[in-house]
Amino acid sequence: MSFHSMWAELLPVGRSSASGGYRRYAWTGADADCRAWFRQQAEARGLAYEVDRNGNQWAWLGDPAAGNAVVTGSHLDSVPDGGAFDGPLGVVSAFAALDELRGRGAQLTRPLGIVNFGDEEGARFGLACVGSRLTAGALTVEQAHRLTDGDGVTLPQAMEAAGYDPDGIGPDPERLARIGAFVELHVEQGRALDLSGDRVGIASAIWPHGRWRFDFRGEANHAGTTRLADRRDPMPSYAETVLAARREAELAGAVATFGKIAVEPNGVNAIPSLVRGWLDSRAADQASLDTVVTAIEKAAREYAAAHGVDLTVERESFTPVVEFDHALRDELARILGSDTELKVPVLGTGAGHDAGILSGRVPTAMLFVRNPTGVSHSPAEHATEDDCVAGVTALADVLEGLART
Repeated sequence: MSFHSMWAELLPVGRSSASGGYRRYAWTGADADCRAWFRQQAEARGLAYEVDRNGNQWAWLGDPAAGNAVVTGSHLDSVPDGGAFDGPLGVVSAFAALDELRGRGAQLTRPLGIVNFGDEEGARFGLACVGSRLTAGALTVEQAHRLTDGDGVTLPQAMEAAGYDPDGIGPDPERLARIGAFVELHVEQGRALDLSGDRVGIASAIWPHGRWRFDFRGEANHAGTTRLADRRDPMPSYAETVLAARREAELAGAVATFGKIAVEPNGVNAIPSLVRGWLDSRAADQASLDTVVTAIEKAAREYAAAHGVDLTVERESFTPVVEFDHALRDELARILGSDTELKVPVLGTGAGHDAGILSGRVPTAMLFVRNPTGVSHSPAEHATEDDCVAGVTALADVLEGLART
């Protein structure tokens, strides 16, 4: 099956007719359809299919127990109303690259695996890369059991409802020991390749990043009868903090975003009692990130005090800087540069990935495919068919170069 036909088959799954974006949330019906698609692709190619204790899907060419396997893949879930490419491009390209290798008659001496990591985006339970974090031991079983969605459904309950056993989740060192190298292909979430005119790039590192929850607590009251001077309204403090985040990020050359908000009691004619906002911040290095987040929190506390509002700040997740394995990264550059004479720039990224989670346990690397708009986590996310095919070819070259040694 060609890349184009696989892409067309997966494209309608979980797509919202209203927004044109995707709502493929972990352990929902759309997720089940994506998982069924993955299994069908594996079985159609005669690959050994399995689901691990954390719900991640695997397809194997060769015996994974032999060890030193070369693994590729990504994820199939999405952010709310996300684009078609973030995640699925890496999975579809993995199967397409395997097809290309078979078409070439490539002789591989190492097992080759394709993986779909579960709940990478964290759209349902608020924590990114749950499947890979559990596998790598970066998320404890106790922490996973405490994860709940907006309806109060816990992660174990969601897994069980989807037909999976939540009692076995946890670190999976034996599975990780099979992997000699993991290469994730992903659409670029920025315009570096578009600006350089290159179709494919290699990742150097993932910026340190985290999520912080800001709870501004005031006093609910009537919007029409309460004098401005008598109000303990948390909304102005939150609004000023949003502006402070933009200002501090610009000063540090970083990024900071309040992209999610919850308001109580959330009435048009009611002064809020609580405004809860989630900050996402990322920077090229740890010192810059610390500077930005510290400055934002300091400003928030000053605004809250000025409005008679209480503030609590809690860090909900954090990922330090990830330097991808230098030897593997250099090998990818050699394969794509020396063997194919393809110009492949090396670039950093502010986005988190399963490859970043695994990097502390196995050698990992990433390939990026050009995104002409630079837009991601949106229906406007895009990559041309020619660039996608170039990404498949580059991935096939890399997998052949790694798996025949």
